[in-house]
Amino acid sequence: MRCPFCRKDNDRVVDSRSAEEGSIVRRRRECLACGRRFTTYEKVEAPTLYVIKKDGRRELFDREKMKRGILVACAKRPVPLQKIEELVGKIEQDLFDKHDREVRANAIGDLIMRELRRVDHVAYVRFASVYRAFKDVTEFIKELKPMLK
Repeated sequence: MRCPFCRKDNDRVVDSRSAEEGSIVRRRRECLACGRRFTTYEKVEAPTLYVIKKDGRRELFDREKMKRGILVACAKRPVPLQKIEELVGKIEQDLFDKHDREVRANAIGDLIMRELRRVDHVAYVRFASVYRAFKDVTEFIKELKPMLK
Protein backbone atom coordinates (compact mmCIF):
# COMPACT_ATOMS: atom_id res chain seq x y z
CA MET A 1 0.00 0.00 0.00
CA ARG A 2 1.40 3.39 -0.97
CA CYS A 3 1.59 6.01 1.82
CA PRO A 4 -0.72 8.98 1.07
CA PHE A 5 1.81 11.37 2.65
CA CYS A 6 5.26 10.42 1.30
CA ARG A 7 4.11 8.08 -1.52
CA LYS A 8 6.52 5.32 -0.43
CA ASP A 9 5.43 1.71 -0.70
CA ASN A 10 6.69 0.49 2.66
CA ASP A 11 4.25 0.13 5.54
CA ARG A 12 3.12 -2.24 8.24
CA VAL A 13 -0.36 -3.08 9.50
CA VAL A 14 -0.83 -1.86 13.07
CA ASP A 15 -4.47 -2.96 13.55
CA SER A 16 -7.16 -4.80 11.55
CA ARG A 17 -10.87 -4.72 12.32
CA SER A 18 -14.02 -5.88 10.66
CA ALA A 19 -16.43 -3.11 9.65
CA GLU A 20 -19.95 -2.87 8.23
CA GLU A 21 -21.09 -6.27 9.49
CA GLY A 22 -18.00 -8.06 8.22
CA SER A 23 -18.21 -6.91 4.61
CA ILE A 24 -15.22 -4.56 4.98
CA VAL A 25 -11.86 -4.87 6.69
CA ARG A 26 -10.47 -1.66 8.19
CA ARG A 27 -6.69 -1.61 8.52
CA ARG A 28 -4.65 0.94 10.41
CA ARG A 29 -1.21 1.21 8.80
CA GLU A 30 2.06 2.90 9.66
CA CYS A 31 4.44 4.07 6.95
CA LEU A 32 7.95 2.79 7.70
CA ALA A 33 9.51 5.63 5.66
CA CYS A 34 7.86 8.71 7.23
CA GLY A 35 6.30 7.18 10.38
CA ARG A 36 2.81 8.59 9.73
CA ARG A 37 -0.32 6.48 10.13
CA PHE A 38 -3.23 6.08 7.76
CA THR A 39 -6.33 3.92 7.39
CA THR A 40 -7.29 1.68 4.48
CA TYR A 41 -10.48 -0.26 3.80
CA GLU A 42 -10.69 -3.55 1.93
CA LYS A 43 -13.93 -4.71 0.40
CA VAL A 44 -14.72 -7.75 -1.70
CA GLU A 45 -15.56 -6.69 -5.22
CA ALA A 46 -19.13 -7.68 -5.91
CA PRO A 47 -19.64 -9.81 -9.01
CA THR A 48 -21.11 -7.98 -11.98
CA LEU A 49 -24.43 -9.15 -13.33
CA TYR A 50 -26.00 -7.69 -16.45
CA VAL A 51 -29.70 -7.78 -17.21
CA ILE A 52 -30.71 -8.47 -20.80
CA LYS A 53 -33.83 -6.43 -21.45
CA LYS A 54 -36.67 -7.47 -23.81
CA ASP A 55 -35.32 -5.23 -26.57
CA GLY A 56 -31.81 -6.75 -26.28
CA ARG A 57 -30.21 -3.89 -24.36
CA ARG A 58 -27.98 -4.77 -21.42
CA GLU A 59 -27.89 -2.87 -18.17
CA LEU A 60 -26.21 -3.44 -14.85
CA PHE A 61 -28.33 -5.34 -12.31
CA ASP A 62 -29.74 -2.85 -9.81
CA ARG A 63 -30.82 -4.32 -6.49
CA GLU A 64 -32.55 -1.09 -5.47
CA LYS A 65 -34.60 -1.00 -8.67
CA MET A 66 -35.82 -4.53 -7.95
CA LYS A 67 -36.58 -3.58 -4.35
CA ARG A 68 -38.59 -0.52 -5.44
CA GLY A 69 -40.76 -2.70 -7.69
CA ILE A 70 -41.44 -5.10 -4.84
CA LEU A 71 -42.17 -2.24 -2.43
CA VAL A 72 -44.72 -0.79 -4.88
CA ALA A 73 -46.42 -4.19 -5.20
CA CYS A 74 -46.52 -4.52 -1.39
CA ALA A 75 -47.75 -0.97 -0.75
CA LYS A 76 -50.54 -0.85 1.87
CA ARG A 77 -50.28 -4.60 2.40
CA PRO A 78 -49.47 -6.30 5.72
CA VAL A 79 -45.97 -7.24 4.58
CA PRO A 80 -43.27 -6.13 7.03
CA LEU A 81 -40.26 -4.29 5.64
CA GLN A 82 -38.04 -6.98 7.16
CA LYS A 83 -39.83 -9.62 5.05
CA ILE A 84 -39.33 -7.50 1.92
CA GLU A 85 -35.61 -7.16 2.71
CA GLU A 86 -35.34 -10.94 3.14
CA LEU A 87 -37.20 -11.47 -0.13
CA VAL A 88 -34.91 -9.08 -2.02
CA GLY A 89 -31.83 -10.73 -0.51
CA LYS A 90 -33.06 -14.21 -1.43
CA ILE A 91 -33.86 -13.22 -5.01
CA GLU A 92 -30.51 -11.46 -5.41
CA GLN A 93 -28.65 -14.48 -4.02
CA ASP A 94 -30.55 -16.82 -6.36
CA LEU A 95 -29.64 -14.65 -9.34
CA PHE A 96 -25.94 -14.56 -8.48
CA ASP A 97 -25.94 -18.32 -7.72
CA LYS A 98 -27.60 -19.35 -10.99
CA HIS A 99 -26.22 -16.78 -13.45
CA ASP A 100 -22.59 -15.95 -14.11
CA ARG A 101 -22.64 -12.65 -15.95
CA GLU A 102 -26.00 -12.16 -17.62
CA VAL A 103 -29.62 -12.84 -16.80
CA ARG A 104 -32.72 -12.17 -18.85
CA ALA A 105 -35.14 -9.62 -17.40
CA ASN A 106 -38.00 -12.12 -17.64
CA ALA A 107 -36.06 -14.58 -15.41
CA ILE A 108 -35.86 -11.88 -12.75
CA GLY A 109 -39.55 -11.06 -13.09
CA ASP A 110 -40.53 -14.73 -12.87
CA LEU A 111 -38.40 -15.18 -9.76
CA ILE A 112 -39.93 -12.10 -8.12
CA MET A 113 -43.43 -13.33 -8.93
CA ARG A 114 -42.70 -16.80 -7.51
CA GLU A 115 -41.42 -15.32 -4.25
CA LEU A 116 -44.19 -12.70 -3.97
CA ARG A 117 -46.82 -15.39 -4.46
CA ARG A 118 -45.56 -17.09 -1.28
CA VAL A 119 -45.59 -13.83 0.68
CA ASP A 120 -48.80 -12.04 -0.33
CA HIS A 121 -51.28 -12.89 -3.09
CA VAL A 122 -52.42 -9.30 -3.62
CA ALA A 123 -48.82 -8.08 -3.97
CA TYR A 124 -48.23 -10.94 -6.40
CA VAL A 125 -51.23 -9.93 -8.56
CA ARG A 126 -50.16 -6.28 -8.49
CA PHE A 127 -46.65 -7.16 -9.62
CA ALA A 128 -47.91 -9.61 -12.24
CA SER A 129 -50.32 -7.05 -13.72
CA VAL A 130 -47.46 -4.62 -14.37
CA TYR A 131 -44.81 -7.20 -15.26
CA ARG A 132 -47.00 -9.22 -17.63
CA ALA A 133 -48.73 -6.08 -18.99
CA PHE A 134 -52.16 -7.69 -19.29
CA LYS A 135 -54.03 -6.41 -22.31
CA ASP A 136 -57.49 -7.29 -21.09
CA VAL A 137 -59.41 -8.75 -18.17
CA THR A 138 -59.34 -12.26 -19.66
CA GLU A 139 -55.55 -12.45 -19.33
CA PHE A 140 -55.82 -11.15 -15.80
CA ILE A 141 -58.41 -13.81 -14.86
CA LYS A 142 -56.19 -16.54 -16.37
CA GLU A 143 -53.44 -15.48 -13.98
CA LEU A 144 -55.83 -15.54 -11.01
CA LYS A 145 -57.49 -18.92 -11.69
CA PRO A 146 -54.65 -21.12 -10.30
CA MET A 147 -54.65 -19.08 -7.08
CA LEU A 148 -58.40 -19.43 -6.60
CA LYS A 149 -58.24 -23.24 -6.61
